[in-house]
Amino acid sequence: MKYLTFAAGVFGASAALAQTPELTVYTYDSFVAEWGPGPQIETAFEAVCNCDLTLVAAGDGAALLARLQLEGDRTEADVVLGLDTNLVPAARETGLFAPHGADATLDLPITWDDDTFLPYDWGYFAFIHNTDLANVPQDFLELAASDLSILIQDPRSSTPGLGLLMWVKAAYGDEAPAVWAALADNIVTVTKGWSEAYGLFLDGEADMVLSYTTSPAYHIIAEDDTSKDAAAFDEGHYLQIELAAPLAGSDQPELAAQFMQFITTDAFQSVIPTTNWMYPAVMPADGLPAEFDTLVEPRNALLIPEAEVTELRAQALAEWLDALSQ
Repeated sequence: MKYLTFAAGVFGASAALAQTPELTVYTYDSFVAEWGPGPQIETAFEAVCNCDLTLVAAGDGAALLARLQLEGDRTEADVVLGLDTNLVPAARETGLFAPHGADATLDLPITWDDDTFLPYDWGYFAFIHNTDLANVPQDFLELAASDLSILIQDPRSSTPGLGLLMWVKAAYGDEAPAVWAALADNIVTVTKGWSEAYGLFLDGEADMVLSYTTSPAYHIIAEDDTSKDAAAFDEGHYLQIELAAPLAGSDQPELAAQFMQFITTDAFQSVIPTTNWMYPAVMPADGLPAEFDTLVEPRNALLIPEAEVTELRAQALAEWLDALSQ
């Protein structure tokens, strides 16, 4: 009888577990890291959804899109979190995404009106350096003319890497190939993603690394370290808006819709500044940490319109590959 009671209990627990719906979110590696926003967001959403939120790391942002393109309708993802404006045209062409249905007033430096791709944070690309670096360059031409070493990410797998290509293209247009030719000998290495490049920079492998104007906030808040700064470039800085979108083929459409709305809430947005180290898409009730007031504010915000992204992305990638192959 005890055995039967025990077996019935196990069966009941297993059945309850099996009935718990699962929402699968594809995102990038740093989002799910122990120090990233993923763990806190998973806990907060599961507290209100009566579900199991599974965050799947799929490399960096561009690698994330590549995985979706490969999987197509067979993907197990219900939501994708980690694309950006440079990837939207290619993502839209897949036909895999559905309207997000979320309703919120966004706090972005530009007007946003898209019913499929929902912003969850934003920031500006920048080169990070130690504050004791002499003769910090004030534009790409000064950087190229210097003997400073830099670390960048591969634009084929990384959203910062692609953002850098679009930054140079937006700032220099037809002169971009010459800029890349001049920059080629400054590049120490090209990493697959952001984490690898930033880690090498912290290990002293280069003078500067491609990251964000908000990166010094991490060192100030998390490490009480004021030794990092962003170089302010006269051309301006390229804007990155990070996006989430539900999959049209999701077998959990109601949960996906709930998660998309959850993204706009304080429970999600308040986590972003001190875990993803970006600006939140919806300002949290308590605002931003005071340390964010010390960050570089770009003189100009650069962003290539979506209608031009596909053509200019192909041009910029070809120019970059040509310059680095010489």
